[in-house]
Amino acid sequence: MITLESLTKQFSSGQYAVDRLSLTVQTGEICVLIGPSGCGKTTTMRMVNRMVEPDSGHIEVGGRDVMQIDAVELRRSIGYVIQQVGLFPHMTIGENVATVPKMLGWDAARIAKRVDELLALVHMEPGQYRNRYPRELSGGQKQRVGVARALAADPPVMLMDEPFGAIDPITRASLQDEFLRILRELGKTIVFVTHDIDEAIRMGTRIAILRAGKVVQYDTPERILAQPADAFVQAFVGGDRSLKRLSLLTVGAYTQAGAATAEAPTLLASTPLRDALSAMLDAGTGDAHVADAHGAPQGRVTLDAIRQAARIAR
Repeated sequence: MITLESLTKQFSSGQYAVDRLSLTVQTGEICVLIGPSGCGKTTTMRMVNRMVEPDSGHIEVGGRDVMQIDAVELRRSIGYVIQQVGLFPHMTIGENVATVPKMLGWDAARIAKRVDELLALVHMEPGQYRNRYPRELSGGQKQRVGVARALAADPPVMLMDEPFGAIDPITRASLQDEFLRILRELGKTIVFVTHDIDEAIRMGTRIAILRAGKVVQYDTPERILAQPADAFVQAFVGGDRSLKRLSLLTVGAYTQAGAATAEAPTLLASTPLRDALSAMLDAGTGDAHVADAHGAPQGRVTLDAIRQAARIAR
């Protein structure tokens, strides 16, 4: 879906923001760009929709050379979500979501239907929020509207630039889960920029770790945690690689037959092993009951099983 070949961007000072960078994002993938400040992650993402023009290299989106597409047309065909959201304060929520469809000449009935569909999709009841203004919303609600607006014309590709960076940790975790569900259900191809390795692991199907404008490692979260390419990547992901790995694995895959001890907590099979470990430590038990989404017992998960999962990650 997205191909970057030998992409280069050089500042007037002579320093390279992006230095012959190449990577491919397959249809339906969430590619997370991450690295230290100044590594070129945001510049790389912004070259995809030509908000920054490359000095050299080649960019294809959906098999089309972006340099052969009118820049305005290109941007209207790619959803874009930023940390500051950028809602128009003088426009209602419905009008904000309708921005791109109006530019594309959709008729009023089609726009109204699409606005209500998207507000419902991001869990904002249309009748309650459609006619409100951005100043009446919380930060998390504004971010939901920003995503709805980016989805309005049903673009196959979305760019997300630290979309949850300004939101408190509790709201951020909830929004991450919700938008993962939405984006995966819709099958969008995403380029996602973050400075937070935990967010990268949680959100990405593949992660590109950048340094000085170059890709140091481009791989799945599991492989980056289990097999960092070099000392830089190992230091960047942190010394708690095993714990981070546990956040990618779920209780269901490590469930054993039998009942847990009476005082053990009950966990859903979809619970990450990292959360299961925390629950057991809090309860002071060596195991936990496992249930399915309907509450039916599935067996038990043990601390020994979680230790084994953590050892595999080393």
